[in-house]
Amino acid sequence: MKHVKDHFEEEAEVFDGLIRTLIPYYDDMVNSLVLALPFNEKEVIRVLDLGCGTGNISKKLKKRFPQAHITCVDLAENMVQIAKSKLVDYSDIEFKLADFRDLNFQEEYDAVISSLALHHLQPEEQKSFYCKINDFLKKGGVFYNADNITGNSPHLNQIYIDRWVDFILKTHTQEEVETVWLPKHREEDSPSPLRKHIQWMEEAGFCEVDVVWKYYYFGVYGGRK
Repeated sequence: MKHVKDHFEEEAEVFDGLIRTLIPYYDDMVNSLVLALPFNEKEVIRVLDLGCGTGNISKKLKKRFPQAHITCVDLAENMVQIAKSKLVDYSDIEFKLADFRDLNFQEEYDAVISSLALHHLQPEEQKSFYCKINDFLKKGGVFYNADNITGNSPHLNQIYIDRWVDFILKTHTQEEVETVWLPKHREEDSPSPLRKHIQWMEEAGFCEVDVVWKYYYFGVYGGRK
């Protein structure tokens, strides 16, 4: 995870613009995650944002659920500082600089959310981490994740990657893709098939597991405790 931390420390200042050139339909993906949360806009809810980055999802979440109390967690200090600045108008947001694998909360949350973070774990860690997420939740609470997902066959996975590269090439050069973005992806990321995530969530005790949004190499999915 040190490579991941260093990478995001360096990119924090340009993250919000850069992410939209690297992740297809980024705003649609984020919006679909927030829309999936099954709460009334006037409810007081407690939300845990794992890998909060610059606070994009938490900001959208506060607009839809003004009474939400959010705990934002990220391992990159520069990302947390930008998130604090972006969310400065809200007094009910707590920030933690930490590796989310090391978290140990006493309170339980109504919702746990994450975006483009769990794929940095190895597959065996992803599988076991769903049990930890389940422990963070109240009975009936929900977890939704927006993340990289691989295809179920080499053929499909190559199509996923090809479509992803096609998207990046709209704003980046072939050389940059081949010397920067694909090498970083291979070094830092370990995405798993969507069907595996669904299986792991169900094995961890989640129900109503469903896919909310999907575009080739990226998807939003989640379920209820």
